[in-house]
Amino acid sequence: MRKLALILIAFVALVSLRAAEMVVPENVVFEKDLEFSNPDNQHLQVNLARPKTGDGPFPAIVCIHGGGFRAGKREGYDKQCITLAQNGYVAITVTYRLAPKYLFPAAVYDCKAAVRWLRANAAKYHVDPARIGVTGGSAGGHLAQFLAVTNGVKEFEGEGSLDQSSDVACVVNYFGPSDFTKSYDKSVDAKDVLPLFFGGDLKTKLAEHVKGSPLTWVNEKSVPTLCIHGTEDNYVAYEQATWMVEKLRANKVEAELLTLQGAGHGFKGDDAKKADAAMLAFFDAHLKKK
Repeated sequence: MRKLALILIAFVALVSLRAAEMVVPENVVFEKDLEFSNPDNQHLQVNLARPKTGDGPFPAIVCIHGGGFRAGKREGYDKQCITLAQNGYVAITVTYRLAPKYLFPAAVYDCKAAVRWLRANAAKYHVDPARIGVTGGSAGGHLAQFLAVTNGVKEFEGEGSLDQSSDVACVVNYFGPSDFTKSYDKSVDAKDVLPLFFGGDLKTKLAEHVKGSPLTWVNEKSVPTLCIHGTEDNYVAYEQATWMVEKLRANKVEAELLTLQGAGHGFKGDDAKKADAAMLAFFDAHLKKK
């Protein structure tokens, strides 16, 4: 009996903790489990947060979770979506197909499908289809950046709401890789992660590593970009961000780099506050009407 009581106490505490972590403020509407695409019978879903009042149309942000392309859940961005909604955005957090069952570019297909779904439902959720940005961290940063440099590239469209555009207007990339061909020697887990994503390493799948690198696709039509990266990142080297910003600027594309000295892979405390403030300011500057 005592053991059962302890289990019940632990369960109640866990539920209470989760409830405390996920508080939806009065001025936000939060909707879960909205299906946006069904490739290979996977029933992919988003969670969505939007302002409760006002007719909009509002700018929108697509948030893409990390996890080394093989893990992670969209719920990790629920809080950020709510914060974005409190600041006048419609925000979605996306589930995409994971490696090793699904290789590149399945995840890209899915993220682009989520953008198209958002446009297809723009009237329902009071979204301005001309003002959609994208953000993500780590693997999600890569996918966000990949969308930002492949607007209009038909081979990455996949399926779902194909009557809509998957173009994005700007991107905030939190410590996402830009060149996979240079990742193996500068990352503690690239040798484990990337062969799962591409179906092989540089010796067997070089072409896929090149094609999957956002740096490959940078051109003069790429969209305004903010990269945020720590100098002590052991998973995605800081120089990956510098390469992206330099190539964008060489192509006359607006690009900024927020360097967080001493920060690793993922930010805490003041670094997290500084990064998120920069993210919000960047989106405000590029997506909110003057």
